[in-house]
Amino acid sequence: MDVEKITDDKFEIKPVAGARGRAGVTIYANEALMGKMKSDHTLQQALNAATLPGLQGGVKIMPDGHEGYGFPIGGVMAFGDDDGIVSPGAVGFDINCGVRLIKTSIGEDEIRGKIRQLSDALFKNIPSGVGSKLQLGLDHKDLEMICENGVEYIVGKGFGTDEDIGSIEESGCMDDADFSKVSKEAASRGLHELGTLGAGNHFIEVQRVDRILDEKVGKAYGLHEGQMVVMVHTGSRGFGHQICSDYLRLLSEYRREKGIEIIDPELSYARIGDREAEDYMGAMKSAVNYAFVNRQIITDSIRKSFGMAFGKEPNEMGMEILYDLSHNIVKLEEHRVGGRRIMLYVHRKGSTRAFAAGRKEIPQKYRDVGQPVLIPGSMGTASYVLCGAEGAMSETFGSSCHGAGRVMSRHQALREIPATKTFDSLRGKNIEIRIRTSKLVSEEAEWTYKDVDEVIKVVKNNNIAKPVARNVPVAVIKG
Repeated sequence: MDVEKITDDKFEIKPVAGARGRAGVTIYANEALMGKMKSDHTLQQALNAATLPGLQGGVKIMPDGHEGYGFPIGGVMAFGDDDGIVSPGAVGFDINCGVRLIKTSIGEDEIRGKIRQLSDALFKNIPSGVGSKLQLGLDHKDLEMICENGVEYIVGKGFGTDEDIGSIEESGCMDDADFSKVSKEAASRGLHELGTLGAGNHFIEVQRVDRILDEKVGKAYGLHEGQMVVMVHTGSRGFGHQICSDYLRLLSEYRREKGIEIIDPELSYARIGDREAEDYMGAMKSAVNYAFVNRQIITDSIRKSFGMAFGKEPNEMGMEILYDLSHNIVKLEEHRVGGRRIMLYVHRKGSTRAFAAGRKEIPQKYRDVGQPVLIPGSMGTASYVLCGAEGAMSETFGSSCHGAGRVMSRHQALREIPATKTFDSLRGKNIEIRIRTSKLVSEEAEWTYKDVDEVIKVVKNNNIAKPVARNVPVAVIKG
């Protein structure tokens, strides 16, 4: 493939015209990050996706991009609302896997004497790992209400406050979710996993704001150096995974019935306007709302854990949500393409919204500066708070990277990185860790991921998002 370097932080693969043509691909990366993408199937998967019908503006790959199921993780693409498609593989299995950041008024000196007690409380109160469950006394009707009404419903059950709702993407609920399009198997898997943390790269981190990189936006976000915050990274658990699996199977049959030819079956899709597309969107939105609620219940458990450790109420510790956003989702949004504004089904897989100031979708309190963008690093390394910028609106359908991005498979990590190496590294940085298996310690070691600082530089240099704060971990909770 012919990859052209545009700048030090941006590459392009030109479109090809004709009957067997495809759209172009833009890759936001420096030489080192590009080299890693070339070592797996990231670029080929992007080219495969560039052949899909109704694609607008080409395929975009973020600097954390790496090979995924059908479509690269770190990928963005958009389709017209009249002639486009929706593709479950371009959303991912963990629908609305996302990140939430909770602020506190606690400083570093105050937390140091409590960090072990706090870590124990978090690990005890928030079940984590494959198959973990939490008995909340919710029934099947509650699950339906959660899927169709989102965070507002669970706040009404006592999990959080009305103020939380305004700090969540979509106010914690995507409209037109349809629980009737969710299989019985998915519902069965989902009911008792609410309030639990997924395995793999999912985590809860107590972090210290190490540096404020933009004073004006940092103030608007309520952040300052030395402040303790809590980052949550998890999604829709087995519920979303089952929904994705169900619709991939259904769309495989749909493809054969419609006589659709496709380069990669993992990119199976339904045409906008067909019943199958409507059904997937109804089920996917159910999983989106489920994931928002999952993080809301976890937030309630975090607040209780802080209360146990510090003997204070959450409002005495300033435990407000800064923001909560998704990075595996498809949304109907208005964007400018070719000089005109059109409605598009924007697929973000391992990428997140990064809307610049002024967009109506941004909460009013942040609208003058831009949407918060939350970028976790890897275990033991920094995470970032950024702010959506104009480059995202003009180039990436208002999208940014979602993390550091893997460079090593889990199998390779198990072979090459002993758990003791990671434990020693964390201990040397005074980071507490609570984790269920030593296997996961190796799989999620910091060396299995790209350098998050380099990823953030690329995002900044392309004016996709502006760095606001750099946070460093104090305690890590993993499944």
